[in-house]
Amino acid sequence: MVSTNGCDAAVPDSVPATLKILVAGGFGAGKTTFVSAVSEIEPLSTEELVSDLSRTADRLDGVEAKATTTVALDFGRITLEQGHVLYLFGTPGQHRFWFLWEELCAGALGAVVLADTRRLADCFPAVDFFERRGIGFIVAVNEFDGGHRYGPAEVREAVGLGPEVPVVRCDARLNSSGTGALAALVRHLLCMFKESACTVSSSSSESGEPP
Repeated sequence: MVSTNGCDAAVPDSVPATLKILVAGGFGAGKTTFVSAVSEIEPLSTEELVSDLSRTADRLDGVEAKATTTVALDFGRITLEQGHVLYLFGTPGQHRFWFLWEELCAGALGAVVLADTRRLADCFPAVDFFERRGIGFIVAVNEFDGGHRYGPAEVREAVGLGPEVPVVRCDARLNSSGTGALAALVRHLLCMFKESACTVSSSSSESGEPP
């Protein structure tokens, strides 16, 4: 399941060599697993055991077997072609830790929003967060074993995504699947970059100013 805007943009010289990417989504969506699977270094993780208090505070429907949770962030790194490096920051999923998202998103160029097929609605806050801040993102549907399988149209309708937002299938446990999702995000960001550059150039031409 891949739905992208079809852009085959080349990496322009002005794209920075290091890119900060967020991995977001609901509680138990697979963010820590995703970062761990794709990182070329030993990932930094702030996992803690799910306590009885946490079970009372957090909704565990569908993820009752979850034993640990991220309380600050996950961090990893992956080197892409042409010398570009992605620094990955996984966000905490629980509502009580959302205040950290503002700090984590500072300087971020894009995000992968993991959608849990067992609790698809839990990705809504992340989608809304990035849309409100104008940060480019894709939705990666993490299809857990035994979970429901959604088609791209179903995901778009359920989450309220525009046609320009790529939707990809992902298995957060697999390096190849995770890097494929990141590649889709980078292509999407490059398309956004090109469209923005074209808009600026067109506006400058109409006003008689040099681009």
